[in-house]
Amino acid sequence: MKHIEVRAEHEYKVHIDAHFEGVLHEVSQSHNKVFVVAPQYIVDNYQLEKFLHPLENASLFVVPDGEHQKDISILEKIWQSMGEAGITRSDALVAIGGGATTDLGGFASATWLRGISWYAIPTTLAAMVDASVGGKTGINSQSGKNLIGSFHSPLGVYVDLRFLKTLSDRDFAAGLAEVIKVGFIRDSLILDLLQTHTSIASAREIAEELIFRSVFVKADVVSQDFQESKLREILNYGHTFGHAVEKYGHYEVRHGEAVSIGLVFAAELSGRLLGLKSDVITLHRQLLEQFNLPTSTNLSLPPLMELMRSDKKARGNNLRFIGLNSIGSPHWLENVSAGDIEAVYERIAQ
Repeated sequence: MKHIEVRAEHEYKVHIDAHFEGVLHEVSQSHNKVFVVAPQYIVDNYQLEKFLHPLENASLFVVPDGEHQKDISILEKIWQSMGEAGITRSDALVAIGGGATTDLGGFASATWLRGISWYAIPTTLAAMVDASVGGKTGINSQSGKNLIGSFHSPLGVYVDLRFLKTLSDRDFAAGLAEVIKVGFIRDSLILDLLQTHTSIASAREIAEELIFRSVFVKADVVSQDFQESKLREILNYGHTFGHAVEKYGHYEVRHGEAVSIGLVFAAELSGRLLGLKSDVITLHRQLLEQFNLPTSTNLSLPPLMELMRSDKKARGNNLRFIGLNSIGSPHWLENVSAGDIEAVYERIAQ
């Protein structure tokens, strides 16, 4: 098993190749009560109740699948259930699921009694490499994605690689979008690996290495800038436009699929404003498309512009993006004009 340390408001580790049933047993031994949050497909496909039943101090709350669980109405039900279970500050929450579940579970733990302990057991590639690591928790609002949230780090993140065996090719590919992002902003070896493992089946063979390298980068960045004062923003490369696509499409596309489109947008914007070389822009499209990820959109630009103005990185009416000078050299783009956005949008519009 590999371990990566993250330094945030407290230190914790990401454990790669853990087994979730052992983690549940250990957590139950360390806390008076354990409140488990998981979507129905995890409960059903992994017989979660069978593993929780022997743990007399554990209770289970089942949430909807996907981004639809990150809603204030679901959070209110979790709070009510935690109250009925008598969850106190000596207890802990365990979030088992994809990125939406770790976001929601982490925020529930951050807000209950002004903060209780929690643990993340991510079950998708995207959650393993990104969502469960770094301490960002939150839910969505009518105005945009992740606009309600807090920084509240888990006591541990446990990556059980067995979950990837039943992950669909579509969901695995969506997670690769986040991996590719890390390759462009910091670790070019990831790009080299994916240029030799050009199919989803082949990429699955090196999943553990991709996860380790991606988490290592995120842990390093988060440890230097936990509350996103500047440096941590580089992890949002491709996300400003991607989040707008995701929200405007009512979360019907996977997060990674929206980020894929956002990465191409950010690369084209970098070419226009920073002189990013055309071969690097082409490499974005090549790597994403080889895993059947979208690189263009037919959504209308005006509503996407409005959603981007509500992005967390925006300042007033000024749109800000993370761009690239070159591979491994991210750059902050301030006050990007509507004209530049329109010109770049034309290059990715279907």
